[in-house]
Amino acid sequence: MDKYTKVNKIGEGSFGKAVLVRSKKDGKQYVIKEISISRMSNKEREESRREVEVLAHMKHPNIVQYRESFEESGCLYIVMDYCEGGDLYKRINNQKGVLFSEDQILDWFVQICLALKHVHDRKILHRDIKSQVRRHMSFKTTYLSMLMYLFIVSWMINVFLACQW
Repeated sequence: MDKYTKVNKIGEGSFGKAVLVRSKKDGKQYVIKEISISRMSNKEREESRREVEVLAHMKHPNIVQYRESFEESGCLYIVMDYCEGGDLYKRINNQKGVLFSEDQILDWFVQICLALKHVHDRKILHRDIKSQVRRHMSFKTTYLSMLMYLFIVSWMINVFLACQW
C-alpha cells in the first residue's frame, strides 16, 4: 500500500472492501479491492490468487482493467481502474424513476454482451450473483423489461463495464 494514498472507502462486501486510492507515482485514482486472506484456508487463499490471475488476463474495452495485485499484512490487494462515472447501480438510482432511452439500454446491453462473450470465450463463469439491483427497476414494455433484466443479470454477476458515461 506504500504506492497509494487512501481517499475513501467506496464499498464493502462479504469478502472485503473496495477503497478509492490515489497513486503516489502518477496521481491517478484507482480502486483497491482489499480481501482479508489471513483467516482463509490454504485452498481458499489459492483460489483467491487464481482469481487474480484470471482478472489479470481480462483485457477488453468493456471490462474494467486490472492493474496489479499484492499481499500485505494478511490481505490480498487487487488494484483496478477507477470509473469516475460510477456503476450501473448508481446510474439507475440517479434516474429517480425516469426511464432510460431504448438506445441507451441497447448500447449498454451490447457492451455487456460483448464483455460476457469475452469472459465466456475463455471458459470463465462468474459465481458471485447478486440480486440487489433488480428490485429497483420497472419498465413499461415487455421488450425493455427483457433487455433490462438481461442487462441487470449481467451487472449482477459483476462484469464491470468500462466507464463510458
